[in-house]
Amino acid sequence: MQKPDLREEIMQLAAKRGPDASLCPSEPARSFFGPAWRDHMPDVRETAARLAEAGKIRVTQKGQPVDIRTAKGPVRLRLREEGG
Repeated sequence: MQKPDLREEIMQLAAKRGPDASLCPSEPARSFFGPAWRDHMPDVRETAARLAEAGKIRVTQKGQPVDIRTAKGPVRLRLREEGG
C-alpha cells in the first residue's frame, strides 16, 4: 500500500480536527516521517505554505493569520472555512 503524500497527510489530519480546531505542524511530521520527524519540519512547513496559498488551509500564530515561511515560533494549521 502506497503512503499518501504529505499534502494529503496534512489535509486528512486537519479534516479530522474539523474547521473549528487546529493542529501543530509537528503532528503530520510525526505521523508521516516517524522518528526522524524533526529533520522534516522544513518540508512540512513548505507543504503547509503551498496548501495555504491554494486556499486549502489557514496558518495562524496566536490566532492571527501568518505566512508560515516568515513566521518565527510555533504556528497552527486549520482547515480553511468555506468561503473564507
